[in-house]
Amino acid sequence: MPYLYYICDVFTDTRFGGNPLAVLPEAEGLSDTQMQQIAREFNFSESTFVSPLEAGHTRKVRIFTPTMEVPFAGHPNVGTAFTLATAGAFGTFDTSIPVTFEEKSGLVPITINKREGNAIWCGLAAPQRLSLGKTISAEFMASIISSEGLIEVDP
Repeated sequence: MPYLYYICDVFTDTRFGGNPLAVLPEAEGLSDTQMQQIAREFNFSESTFVSPLEAGHTRKVRIFTPTMEVPFAGHPNVGTAFTLATAGAFGTFDTSIPVTFEEKSGLVPITINKREGNAIWCGLAAPQRLSLGKTISAEFMASIISSEGLIEVDP
């Protein structure tokens, strides 16, 4: 079965100037393994796979790097929203529309704005607040980065 895909450059208005992203806007039917293989083939930092909604939101989006699936990332959400809006997936709109992507990390609210000259800009909120893991002591870090065990090379 053939699958449509788009390549977009996120965070730029210059072709080949931004952060590249592959977007498959209708990825239903692809297995986890197939999505991973496709992401590896594109070899961009991320590729997104869009499916119809499951929990009553706008779309389900899965994000894959060339080696693994990630629960959330900023530029793939911006690029996917932009691509879907540009392709007409959300219908026509004059100023802005809210969409919500269902992702592994939770719900991602995105606002798609149309500005002068029909330029489309997207903004998002992270699905969860930043949480930090364990704190590493200064003494432990110092022991890791000390000169012991390092090899010096003369220039």
